[in-house]
Amino acid sequence: MYSAIVFLPLLGFLIAGGLGRVIGARSCEIVTTAFLMLGMVLSWIAFFQVGYGHQGAELVDLAPWFISGGLRVEWALRIDTLTVVMLVVVNTVSALVHLYSIGYMADDPSRPRFFAYLSLFTFAMLMLVTADNLVQMFFGWEGVGLASYLLIGFWYDRPSANAAAIKAFIVNRIGDFGFALGIFLVFTLFSSIAFNDIFARAPEIAKGSFHFLGFDWPPLTLACLLLFMGAMGKSAQFLLHTWLPDAMEGPTPVSALIHAATMVTAGVFMVARLSPLFEQAPFAQTAVLVIGAITAFFAATIGLVQNDIKRVIAYSTCSQLGYMFVGLGAGAYSIGIFHLFTHAFFKALLFLGAGSVIVAMHHEQDMRKMGGLWKSIPFTGAMMVVGTLALTGFPFTAGFYSKDAIIQAAYVSDREGHVFAFLCTAIAALMTAFYSWRLVFMTFSGPPHWAEAEAHAQDISDAHKPQAGTAFAPAADTSHEHGHGPVHPHESPLVMLVPLAVLALGALAAGFLFKGVFFGDAAEHFWNGSLVFKDEIVKRIEEVPFLVEHTALLMMILGSALAYWFYIVNPSLPGRLAAANPILYRFLLNKWYFDEIYDFLFVRPAKAIGRFLWKEGDGRLIDGFGPDGVSARVIDVARGAVRLQSGYLYHYAFAMLIGVAGFITYFIVMGAR
Repeated sequence: MYSAIVFLPLLGFLIAGGLGRVIGARSCEIVTTAFLMLGMVLSWIAFFQVGYGHQGAELVDLAPWFISGGLRVEWALRIDTLTVVMLVVVNTVSALVHLYSIGYMADDPSRPRFFAYLSLFTFAMLMLVTADNLVQMFFGWEGVGLASYLLIGFWYDRPSANAAAIKAFIVNRIGDFGFALGIFLVFTLFSSIAFNDIFARAPEIAKGSFHFLGFDWPPLTLACLLLFMGAMGKSAQFLLHTWLPDAMEGPTPVSALIHAATMVTAGVFMVARLSPLFEQAPFAQTAVLVIGAITAFFAATIGLVQNDIKRVIAYSTCSQLGYMFVGLGAGAYSIGIFHLFTHAFFKALLFLGAGSVIVAMHHEQDMRKMGGLWKSIPFTGAMMVVGTLALTGFPFTAGFYSKDAIIQAAYVSDREGHVFAFLCTAIAALMTAFYSWRLVFMTFSGPPHWAEAEAHAQDISDAHKPQAGTAFAPAADTSHEHGHGPVHPHESPLVMLVPLAVLALGALAAGFLFKGVFFGDAAEHFWNGSLVFKDEIVKRIEEVPFLVEHTALLMMILGSALAYWFYIVNPSLPGRLAAANPILYRFLLNKWYFDEIYDFLFVRPAKAIGRFLWKEGDGRLIDGFGPDGVSARVIDVARGAVRLQSGYLYHYAFAMLIGVAGFITYFIVMGAR
């Protein structure tokens, strides 16, 4: 069963990618979606068998991989509670995204390639979460990076998509460099990269020291910091976050798959999987806690002023990932994974709902050109409201249980920086409620701004029409082409609405249904050693003061009320406030100027160095004195020699005379010596 769960997406990729032109786009959609649906069902069966059956870790041996000196790597699937939780998350979201994409990508001429990429991405993520050693995890890690590059740049005829794909690939390589160094150090310390071996010896290794860069380091602290660097890149944490918003250039189903449950949660999963190592490295745990808190606050501030509907949700993802790392850094690993679990449902719901809005608005993504959509697309509006309620932590929704628990875990933690993390997450909860309801109010309430959108639709019509040899075409229903007549928003087809309804059920019910097993009374038996579970943190959470217990609820109410006041009661207030504070507004609108700073510090110097090496090093030096230079001198000599071949006999006789005179002179001089 476990092998089928992992390899069904790979089979779908091979069929769609290799036989897509033969069997046709519809067959590719059906095959890949059916495989993922089957994988989803099997994943839920495994979830209840392993988690609720208290089954210990099981290894499914596939094959020996390679042996290099003292390094022996086996290809095996590690099946425990943490694994099956991730299997459920990955396969459920991926299956629903596949189904949704049948409608969203209905008119795209490259559907077989798209569905092949989706399945490849899912397979790589499954390889990552089922890994039994660090090398196998790194294989899945890099596979996810490759597939995300292909998906973000799927519409390769658009320069912005190409730039976003390259940016995501390069920024992730920075984090992956740290991850690779961490794996090398773990092997140096443990002489193994198998999880069972390194977990068993972690307390012993933690007592030693490691000499690096002239200093003696706690070995596991250094290793965990390097490994966390990889998690920062993949999970878009502060300083390595810049790729995430630009990844919105990919199709909306890609945004849901990458940002909801798969790629960006890989770093969270990695830290949870390696929790026995992080428990022996308190400083590294503090780093996880503080970086997560900064990310939660920082991304929420940017989400306050963004106008692109997908970018608002993208920065929300970045902020929620910060929450997950706060839970992990506080030592509440199970709560961090619980938020990963609940977040997958409501964030995928929000992204796919945004895709339905974009289709209804004929690919318009600027919320300022929407408004009044509730009457035109009521079902999509209701689903977006459900996702917003869960994201903001409305009582009894999924986010209410997981996000509140993280804020409380930060308060009761004994890690340095926990007060800072508590304050950051509490303030971020207020901003989350504000920008989430801002999105809903700007999109679905107030007067419609479709007339303004019509001019924009006319401007972009040529760019959005399918062209011969390109990969882009309008999605779903194209009964109203861009720029032809007024915009008439309408509901998406049923194949796109069914996934929204399923995800809405998860966004509403996943919290209270699974709270007890993730960090409640049955949690220790549920996790069964698959991660470090601290019962004392759960007990401390139950004893927090009243104000702390209801901090998230109070912030949610205040943020929601502010959004209502700004965008319903007094809609002119946001513009006046932005005009009164232009520096702050531009600072947030330009995302704290991180792109500009990185462009100045890294991109431009790198381009200048590359240009210098190209022009001066390669062109003038290597080519000038190397192959091109040698060939040029040979040509010069040959050109001179050609001049001697005049065809006149007396010229040749004269040359022979000069030669004879030279020989005679040489022998006379040498003989005189």
